[in-house]
Amino acid sequence: MSWQSRWVRWPDGWLPADRGDARDALLELWLRAESERVEVACSGGQGRTGTALACVAILDGVPAADAVDYIRQHYNPRAVETPWQRRYVMQFQR
Repeated sequence: MSWQSRWVRWPDGWLPADRGDARDALLELWLRAESERVEVACSGGQGRTGTALACVAILDGVPAADAVDYIRQHYNPRAVETPWQRRYVMQFQR
């Protein structure tokens, strides 16, 4: 890619392989989004992408208890697909 990118090892349907690395990447994404265009993507665009977006929403002030519903309303009704992805979002700290 011709733009800066960062990959997080995150198996489809599961959680990040390294939660610390994922948190750092999501924090970097949130900080960069303040002044530039950023992109979050996975192959299906729902589970991992929705989970990442819900975590970024928490960083931006959305309460963890509301983050999945917020992303489903504003991004994709099927975002954050699995129970463990929902639990990951609920446990994500601002």
